[in-house]
Amino acid sequence: MSTTFKSQMSELMKQSWQLVKVYGFSMAEAMKQSWLLLKLKKALSKGIVKFFYQKLSGEIRTAWGTLASEKIPATAGTDSRKKNDSVMVYFDQEKNEFRCFKKANFLSIA
Repeated sequence: MSTTFKSQMSELMKQSWQLVKVYGFSMAEAMKQSWLLLKLKKALSKGIVKFFYQKLSGEIRTAWGTLASEKIPATAGTDSRKKNDSVMVYFDQEKNEFRCFKKANFLSIA
């Protein structure tokens, strides 16, 4: 097995257990959500992706985002904030700034 596959499976299981513990998902729902998030992360790293998630207000948000370094403008300084494992960060192409959403609220990739 390749080390990238092992690290992806490790990330998938950690994320699934977090969804079970924190948000009360069943393990089957958590695994399904984690696979979708893993696919989204991979697609975001390659280019601009259209995806949907539910905002805290209940509104469905259509987002155009990326994590591809060539599509993100350079940022100055260092980020010393504590990392939050329950949210996914992406660069919003419409707003030209970083945004995030709760992993439990992700709906689908367009």
